[in-house]
Amino acid sequence: MDKLVFITGASSGIGQALAWRYHQAGWRLALAARRADEIRDWAVRQGLPPDRYAVYGADVAQTDSIVAAGEACIASQGLPDAVVANAGISVGVDTAEREDIDAMARTFATNNVGMAATFHPFVRGMAARGSGALVGIASVGGIRGLPGHGAYCASKAAVISYCESLRGELRSAGVKVVTICPGYVATPLTSRNRYAMPFLMKPEDFADRAFRAIEAGASYRVIPWQMGVVAKLLRMLPNAVFDRVLKGRPRKHRQKEKGS
Repeated sequence: MDKLVFITGASSGIGQALAWRYHQAGWRLALAARRADEIRDWAVRQGLPPDRYAVYGADVAQTDSIVAAGEACIASQGLPDAVVANAGISVGVDTAEREDIDAMARTFATNNVGMAATFHPFVRGMAARGSGALVGIASVGGIRGLPGHGAYCASKAAVISYCESLRGELRSAGVKVVTICPGYVATPLTSRNRYAMPFLMKPEDFADRAFRAIEAGASYRVIPWQMGVVAKLLRMLPNAVFDRVLKGRPRKHRQKEKGS
């Protein structure tokens, strides 16, 4: 039977690009997002054969919702060969603002608890089968904290550590855990950033490199590699130097500034 991939956040950006790349490689698709109708519209526009994909409406920030989507996927399409926990949110925060504490909680609920909940329905089945890949989409932003990005950077640092822990837990079962750290990718998530984004990639270019890294069984990969070098250099800087380098850097829009 053809391989099956389950992807969250598949209605736009990286998730949609990954869905197309997997389709091109001959995989069947299980696509999950809150905006399920947008996935269906996209699939029709792309001419995907109806028997090659299924769409599941789910909110990864709601544990029961995404777990139910995973269980529905297993029931209707079978146990996936790969699960890509891609859904995530990014919003600037100011700890002095009360509403931003709620924004931080939503970020962790989506980017961290939502990732674990995405993997949950598939772990025992993959372990029993002795194969499969669980892919966590982290970020270069998780390597060092950036001013105004406290929620996002902290959540992505947690993704990196969580996936590392899970990799150790499942290694003996034959299940691979892959951590992918994107740099800057031109998506709706980054479109309103008010600072320079070096090595900005097109979603399809990122998706191709990520697909190849997952297929190769990489445990950890920064894409593009240049951003990995930049991140490592920043990690090596003494705090005093790092703080001076980042002084005055424009901050990410807060939720209130985005008009929501």
